[in-house]
Amino acid sequence: MSTDRLSDEAAPEPTAPGPETAPEETATTVTPEAAGTEGAAGGAPGGAGADASTDAGTAEAGGAVDSGRVAADGDAEPEGTAAGTEPEGTTADADAEGTTASTHPDGTTAGTDADADRTAADAPTGAGDAAPGTAKDAPNSTPSSTANGTPNTIPEATPATGRASAPSAAALAAAVRAVESGERSADSFFTERSPRSGGAGAAAGARKPQGGVPAPAAGAQERGGPAGTPPQAAGPGRPTAAPGQDSAPGHTRPAPGGDGGSRPVPAPHTMAHPATTADLAPGLDGVRQVLTAGGAPEALAAKTAETLGERAAEALRADPWQLLAVPGVRPEQADGFARALLGPACEPDDARRAQALVGWLLEQAALAGHSALEAPALRAALAQRSVTDPDEALQTAIAEGAVLVFQDAVETPGAARPAAGDEDEEQPVRVLLGLDRFAMAEESVADGLARLLNTFEEPGDGDATSADDVEQAADSAPADASEDVPGQGGPSQPSDGVPGEGAPVRQPSAAAWDAAAAAAPSPSAAELVRAAARSGLVAHTGAEAARAEPAALIAAARALGLRACGATHTPDGRARLARHLAEAAGAYTGLAGAPAPGDAAEAAVTLSGLLAGREGPGRDADGALALDLLVVLDAPQLDLETAAMLVESLADGARLVLSGDPGMLWSAGPGRLFADVLAAHCCPQVASRTPDFGPVGELVSGIGIGELNQVEAPGKEVVIVPARDPGEAVHRTVQLVADSVPRAIGVPAEQTQVVTVGHGGAAGTRALNAALKERLNPGPGRFGGFDPGDRVAYSPAPGRTVTGTVTGADAAGLHLDCAGSPVVVPRERVSPETVRHGWAVTAHQAVGSRWPAVVAVLPGDAAKGLTRSWVYTAFSRAERHLSVVQGVDQALPRAVAEIPAKERTTRLRTLLQLHTVQATADALAG
Repeated sequence: MSTDRLSDEAAPEPTAPGPETAPEETATTVTPEAAGTEGAAGGAPGGAGADASTDAGTAEAGGAVDSGRVAADGDAEPEGTAAGTEPEGTTADADAEGTTASTHPDGTTAGTDADADRTAADAPTGAGDAAPGTAKDAPNSTPSSTANGTPNTIPEATPATGRASAPSAAALAAAVRAVESGERSADSFFTERSPRSGGAGAAAGARKPQGGVPAPAAGAQERGGPAGTPPQAAGPGRPTAAPGQDSAPGHTRPAPGGDGGSRPVPAPHTMAHPATTADLAPGLDGVRQVLTAGGAPEALAAKTAETLGERAAEALRADPWQLLAVPGVRPEQADGFARALLGPACEPDDARRAQALVGWLLEQAALAGHSALEAPALRAALAQRSVTDPDEALQTAIAEGAVLVFQDAVETPGAARPAAGDEDEEQPVRVLLGLDRFAMAEESVADGLARLLNTFEEPGDGDATSADDVEQAADSAPADASEDVPGQGGPSQPSDGVPGEGAPVRQPSAAAWDAAAAAAPSPSAAELVRAAARSGLVAHTGAEAARAEPAALIAAARALGLRACGATHTPDGRARLARHLAEAAGAYTGLAGAPAPGDAAEAAVTLSGLLAGREGPGRDADGALALDLLVVLDAPQLDLETAAMLVESLADGARLVLSGDPGMLWSAGPGRLFADVLAAHCCPQVASRTPDFGPVGELVSGIGIGELNQVEAPGKEVVIVPARDPGEAVHRTVQLVADSVPRAIGVPAEQTQVVTVGHGGAAGTRALNAALKERLNPGPGRFGGFDPGDRVAYSPAPGRTVTGTVTGADAAGLHLDCAGSPVVVPRERVSPETVRHGWAVTAHQAVGSRWPAVVAVLPGDAAKGLTRSWVYTAFSRAERHLSVVQGVDQALPRAVAEIPAKERTTRLRTLLQLHTVQATADALAG
């Protein structure tokens, strides 16, 4: 890389960089957590005024547990960095600091910026809850217990709210006396309603599972239930019992004289409270009353009611630790709340506390990118949270259906798989625990991808689609949205259709596909066209220049008369794809078949717009997307729940192409879909041979293979600016954006983007945006801290961020211009959760967009959290010029060479491999 300065002012005289961190700052490494509250004091839950963020990204998954916290990914934001550098976060790119205490520029203490407005769906769900975008009764979305790596569900499992608590000795003695005197029947103790959930079932007499979550038993089958379960317990249609539980668990049967419910509930809580349930006011007032009694801010009332439901006040009164399910509340805060309500009766080994912690830890794992956690890691995390019997806590959670248990085979590189009839050989397995909605999403994705592969029919020479057929199919395409759904701006979406039962997918002949491949603009594009012609699922890898190849495939498919489009994650990505489509369209003029209706530019859509019906061809009469071929670009950003919704929306026989750069940061939500698809080798894979050109492209290509090379930059395309400390990094960044880059490179400030490691700290987005606003657009911030002309990062939903400019504000809200589209953010939503200043963004927020010039800021306190994928992502956002303001010294080349990405624990690869094995076996048997 060139160390040339853009000007004498742009960089100081070369000096040795200062220490990476001060000695006192490196004493403790703390893993960032997404659910917390900045500036919370005294252990009480904080919520009001928390600088929460729902920006675009989650820190990639690190280890399973660190210091009692689920490890968040340091790819985007360094974990436990000194000087309060805020990691870039979680599912919503929340300001997950989790660092040593420090003071932000705004005067607040660095704690954890709560993802304060995470929806109720982000709280742990019961076994019956479906993942977003999946139907509970859909055949591809129900966890199966018959295959290795599939969830072993408990029949009639209870939701996460039904956790058992043991009655006191005095209460049991009183119960015995009541039975002996004839005042009550013995059956009545099994049908009491719990103040926690109001359900009926076994109470004090319910049998608890004994023992811990065992290690895999000798001889455990690859396709089995939980470790220790006899092999015969698992089979088609037979859910496997939890460890220590009968295959037909007695605690799920209705007790005599009960209300017929089959859901177990814990014993009524008998500990004294400051007030009885009868004293509670109705509705939100009652929730505020309980929160106030526990020392929690009343501002949490709305979120608590949203999360816990109508009887939230009674639930909190019966079990204060249910507050931990509310987004933004951390264990120490829930403990403080419980102490205030329960007094001396509050103990760290309370069964209710253990169950709440199990769900919370798995939620934190999901925020860090894991779809499940290994049982030993979860046990260790519970022990570090002062749970005296982690094994019993996990057994109870499994028995109640709060979590699902899986057994995944562990593949040993180079080792042969044991023969089917060899009883002496055993397949090593790992026991995983996860929340049901992520398990269902992962199952749905695996089943959906297998469906696309299995229902696809390769074209034959006699399968040519005639022009008449194409015109007839075009006439039957959905009408424009303005005719079907007034005011929606998109096609109508029938809600009860089953994908695959609508109009048949169109199929050009093999000769037509061969002609399209021959006309492709590059060899890699031709290879991709041939692969898509012969498979319902294709994985395509490549960097920025390779985006022209899926564009060529879309253009070819449309020229053959297919309904084809490409989906990106951002408006900027959509605009770049549209340009590639326009360039590729000319290569297929006169190709056999009639062109698909509509302008080629209409074939470029955003993924959110496609699924919502605002963009693209809409859906057919059966609810499936009216597409024969869909290309998803930036596929590493596709999370499990979005992928499940997408795959279920594709008709049988349709083609899906996942295209992306495997070196980029992974998705904001849990999972690593694209990496798992590549690792499973379940479909054809096409690796682009088109390189990125120019000094920036050469630099990024080297980073992708673990090399930080010196590149020739005669036009100062790449410049390194050393910074001794974070304060100097901020000063140099402002100078580059406002003066040096516009003058030396010719890129104006409004087209230069700053990318840094996180939101907090002395060189995070908050500090940089404050300095850049003062220099570029000073003002009083009369509109919620914003002025006309301010650059902003707008997050319409967790995990998605678009950049824009403030154009004004009125009673309706804050008016933005985002990529040429007007956006109005309602006044009540103008907060750091949805709108931030956007001169500086995190790497996760920047994914999917590119700018003419980028200034990447790497302060010294970011050294420990750097990874190759973070550096690759941040540097590759630049088109013409890249300035690197860095104080990490040798940590940068070390991260590029040695730390590719922190792993995420997922099950999709195993599920896809099982489908592949089954498909192969079926083919051989057929």
